[in-house]
Amino acid sequence: MSLKILFSARPGLWDDYEAPFRAALDEAGIVAELGPGVGPPETVDYIVYAPNPDLRDFAPYTRLKAVLSLWAGVETIAGNETLTAPLTRMADPGLKEGMTEWVMGHVLHHHLNIGHALARQSGTWEPYVPPLARERRVAVLGLGELGGAVARALAALGFDVSGWSRRPREIEGVRCVSGPDGLTEALAGAHFVICLLPGTPKTESIVDTAALGSTAPGAVLINPGRGTLIDDDAVIEALDAGQLGHAVLDVFRTEPLPETHPFWAHTGITVTPHVASETRPTTAARFIAENIRRSEDGKALLALVDRASGY
Repeated sequence: MSLKILFSARPGLWDDYEAPFRAALDEAGIVAELGPGVGPPETVDYIVYAPNPDLRDFAPYTRLKAVLSLWAGVETIAGNETLTAPLTRMADPGLKEGMTEWVMGHVLHHHLNIGHALARQSGTWEPYVPPLARERRVAVLGLGELGGAVARALAALGFDVSGWSRRPREIEGVRCVSGPDGLTEALAGAHFVICLLPGTPKTESIVDTAALGSTAPGAVLINPGRGTLIDDDAVIEALDAGQLGHAVLDVFRTEPLPETHPFWAHTGITVTPHVASETRPTTAARFIAENIRRSEDGKALLALVDRASGY
């Protein structure tokens, strides 16, 4: 029997995903009708979902077996009371690889002081020997799929890595701590703080004045997680006071970041337009096809969202 899979996303995204999804379903041996318009809601088996203002009420989808998110963040849908079917996050290899490469690039840029070298135009020979990686402390906040991958990569390069998460974790080469006291421990003396927590009420403004005050003076803050994780005013104050040396921010409370926002004008802030790790159609399609195959075989879904915690 052919499945019906609704692709629900912003206009134009289907053009990028159609060919990869059809190839991934064929590879997985799944026969399905797939696309933005596959029939009445009561006939739909699965929904491939990216935040879509046109789909907020899931109640008419009475045959729905699962909603499969294209994004790692699910805060816009996890609390939807009309959705009773299982919900999964995107956790494909391409997402982890892209995030790891982006974070590593910015950490190494500041660790090696490359910006200073590029800015010098005087022609003066000024030798600069950076510390070794093992002399730099890094705090990774959030040790899920993305945070765990980043922490492992940094530890593999020799950085002194601490990781904080809500639930206890174990990662080889990384000091893993949890709970309120663990957060303070992870941040203590950190030269780099990398935010990869989910956006939930419990993580709202978790990087505040007190948190930033625990880091080493001149620390670098890197936030590719969620804009709600940081207290915007606290970050600017810490930069102005020298407690932070720089902030690399990829996500914001309002996106696109308004032209009048003080982040744009601050010389201590690098703004990037939510590009730390894009979902790649080819790898994302394979991940979702695998989850559909698992569902049809009666197996547990990958990256299943805990609706109570919101991620």
